[in-house]
Amino acid sequence: MGIREISISGHKLTIHELEDVCDSATGRVLTGSWLWDSSLLLSQWMATRAEDIRGKSVIELGAGTGLPGLTAAMLGAGRVVLTDVEALLRGLERNVEVNGLGERVEVRELVWGSEEEEEEWVSSGARKGGEFDIVLMSDVFLEVEAMGDLAKTLKRVCGSGSQVWCGSEVRQWTYECLGQLVSEGFGVVELPSPVGVSDGSSDLFSIFHLIPPIEGCHVGEYLVLEGLGDA
Repeated sequence: MGIREISISGHKLTIHELEDVCDSATGRVLTGSWLWDSSLLLSQWMATRAEDIRGKSVIELGAGTGLPGLTAAMLGAGRVVLTDVEALLRGLERNVEVNGLGERVEVRELVWGSEEEEEEWVSSGARKGGEFDIVLMSDVFLEVEAMGDLAKTLKRVCGSGSQVWCGSEVRQWTYECLGQLVSEGFGVVELPSPVGVSDGSSDLFSIFHLIPPIEGCHVGEYLVLEGLGDA
């Protein structure tokens, strides 16, 4: 297990990475066990939007090690919920504890597409009816076939005014995944990022803003994948 000290806007966060944790059903390594560059990029970008975060309710989907959600709490979010599959919850709980953020950050199991485990907790403390002000995700555009379940969960936790921010490495299948979300009614805007990951790699990263479907309006008809400034 590695320990990373991350500096965000002059503040330090400690992130404990788990040894490779495997899915009990498939035996595959769960990539959320360690910190990804996209979560660092998203956290750095969020630090430029602190006024938009202060006092808000925030949920992170597929949180992994939880850096973006912990960053939101550090920047003054009123309530933060870090969610992932059961096997990764232990690592999330430890990261909340070591950073002293237990009063504002909670950890919950959430499997995309499932509503059973949501009903008990998702509505409490959210803006209304289970809607959160801000939804965070990083490096979740990996499997096209998972996007339907992700869309179902996003619709559950988003309202018409929710902000959905996603940090992602841009891979050959990224836009195919985004296209699936567009088919589910979401709008997508690729934002220019004022910060980058300085690891010497040539990988490309972007910040995506997803626009939730509005009742009676299929937002997904408007797909913009170019730098347009703040959305």
